[in-house]
Amino acid sequence: MKPISPFPTTGYYGPKYFCDREVETEKILSMLLGGESCLLLGIRRLGKTALIRHVMGKLPKGWNGIYLDILHTENEKDFMNSLASGLLQSLPEKSPIGKKVWDFIKSLRPTLSFDTLSGIPQVGLDVKDSPRQVRDIFQFLGQQETPIVVAIDEFQQIGHYPEQNTDAWLRGLIQSLPNVRFIFAGSQQHILSSMFTDPGRPFFKSASPLKIEKIDQKQYAAFIEARFVEEGRHISSKTIDQMLDWTMCHTYYVQLLCNRVFLTGEKKVDESLWHQEASRILLEQEPFFFHYRSLLTLQQWKLLKAIAKEKEVMEPSSKAFVSGHQLGSPSTVLRSLDALQVKELIYKEYNKEAKEYYGVYDVLFQRWMDRQI
Repeated sequence: MKPISPFPTTGYYGPKYFCDREVETEKILSMLLGGESCLLLGIRRLGKTALIRHVMGKLPKGWNGIYLDILHTENEKDFMNSLASGLLQSLPEKSPIGKKVWDFIKSLRPTLSFDTLSGIPQVGLDVKDSPRQVRDIFQFLGQQETPIVVAIDEFQQIGHYPEQNTDAWLRGLIQSLPNVRFIFAGSQQHILSSMFTDPGRPFFKSASPLKIEKIDQKQYAAFIEARFVEEGRHISSKTIDQMLDWTMCHTYYVQLLCNRVFLTGEKKVDESLWHQEASRILLEQEPFFFHYRSLLTLQQWKLLKAIAKEKEVMEPSSKAFVSGHQLGSPSTVLRSLDALQVKELIYKEYNKEAKEYYGVYDVLFQRWMDRQI
C-alpha cells in the first residue's frame, strides 16, 4: 500500500518509506535468532513502533510475528482481549498457522467483531480467570513448531493494572515458552527501564536492551532528498538541513514537516516554503500549548518553558538556572521536575558524553517558545 505522501506520520508502509535503522534492525534480528527477547528503549515518537513492524517484515522464512499495542488496556481482561485480537490481526486465517490460531480462538467462544472502517477483527472473551486464559493462549503458541515473535508495545501499561502481581505471573509464563521470543517497547521509558533493571522486579534482565537514538542527520537528509526526487520535486541539501535542524532530527516532527511541505504540491521546495508550513503547524498546535498551561501549576509551567528555551538542561537545580529563569528555590524545581516527568512533558536522557540532561518531549512546543518574547 502506497501512502498519500512519501513521509507518513503514522503506520508502516514498507522499507521504501522507512529511513535507515539498519544497525538497530540487525541487532534486534540477531537477538531474536539467538533466542533472546529484546527491550526497546527511547524517547517518544522516534519510530519504535515502525521499527518493530520493519523487523517483523524481515523475520526468517517460517517465523511468525504477532504485534499488540496495550496502551488502551486497563486490566488483565483487556490485556487478554488485546492478545487474542493481536493473534487474529497478525496471522491471516488462510496461512498454515493462521487457521490453527483462528480455530483455537474460536474454541474459547469469543465475541468476534470487525472494525467497520478497517475490517480488523476484534475479540472479546468471557473472562473468568484472565491469567489462566492468557496462559492457555501463550501455551498454544508454545506448542507450535515454528518460532514466534510477540511484540508488546506500551508494555509499561501492565504496571497500572489494578490486579496484583500481573508482571510476576506473566514473567513466569513467558519463561516457559522456548520457541517464543518477545519484543517489549513503550513510550514511558523511565518506567519501562525500571521494570527490567530493578533486581526486585519479575522482569529483571529478562530481555536484552537496545537504545533507540535519533536517526543520523546525513542518513535522514539522503532519504528525504531521494523521496522528493522520486516524485519529481527539487529540494536543496541546504533546505533539508534547515528542516532537520528545526525539527531537531526527531523522527515524528521530521516526517510531519516533510509531509506538509510535500502536500503543497510545489515542484521546488525552498526556505520560504518550509518556513510557511512550519508556521502553519505551530499555529495549529497553539491550543494544545495553551492547554499545557491549564494542566500545570505556575511553577511547573515556568520550569517547562525554561527547559524548552534551553533545549537541554544539565543542572536544573543549579543557582544559574534557577535564578536565571526565576524559578524560586531548587527544592521547588525538583518537585516540578518530578511532576513534569509523570505528565510526560519532559524526559531525562544522557548525551554522548554520558551526562544527564532534561529535555521537552514536544519539539513543536520548543519552537513555539522560541518565538515568544
